[in-house]
Amino acid sequence: MGSRIQVLVASMHQKNRLLPIEMNLQSDAIIGNQSNENKVECFEYNGHEIKYYSFAERGVGLNRNNTLMRADAEYCLIADDDMKYYDGYPETVEKAFAEHPDADVLIFNVDEPMRKPYVIRKAHRVNHFNYMRYATFRFAFRTEAIRRRGIAFNLSFGGGAKYSHGEDSLFLCDCLNKDLRIMALPISIATLTYTRESTWFKGFDDRYFSDQGALFAAISRKSLSLLCLQDVIRHRKKYAVHGSVVKNYRMMKKGANAFLKDKK
Repeated sequence: MGSRIQVLVASMHQKNRLLPIEMNLQSDAIIGNQSNENKVECFEYNGHEIKYYSFAERGVGLNRNNTLMRADAEYCLIADDDMKYYDGYPETVEKAFAEHPDADVLIFNVDEPMRKPYVIRKAHRVNHFNYMRYATFRFAFRTEAIRRRGIAFNLSFGGGAKYSHGEDSLFLCDCLNKDLRIMALPISIATLTYTRESTWFKGFDDRYFSDQGALFAAISRKSLSLLCLQDVIRHRKKYAVHGSVVKNYRMMKKGANAFLKDKK
């Protein structure tokens, strides 16, 4: 292995070598580029190895898996291309793993000036009751721990896939189901630059609620009704732009039932 830290970036239509500069990369990186061509390019940037894997295919889960399967550093960070890392993030991540030797996955804060994500205020263990609040670009993990248990991103969920979101929650759920230890830390390692629009979120429309139901069905067929109900109640004010709690619940259940029917 070379560098102990490797950033795995999901990107689209990159046509030059500017992304490492824009993202302030200070470690090795593998950039998965959803493109219209198939091409591999490797170069050095500030003493670090940068690899571009461009494939004429779509789907963020597939893109992330393309980088994950090629990762060869001790620790990996998952990233989007509209992030800018803070100076010293490799040392910050290495120190965090050293201070949490039992943790397989760490979740950091990423500052988002234009919206209000869940902010980690205090270090805590991530479990089956609180894992659904974290976006993928906040994850870091011990590469060997993930690989040894065969954990990867679900190809049916996320931007460009059949179901528009949820690949992050399914990834963490898989980690928990396979007994990996996950810690959330009150440490910011990057900020979002908002250089592009979301590839999946178009508002709280029918598709959002249908796909949310599919996600809950993928997480647990046994508990999907409870998962749908708690979600529409907990976020009833935010979801009110689409309709009542009852309407939103029914749309989620419709999506869940369609997902389960597809699996047969």
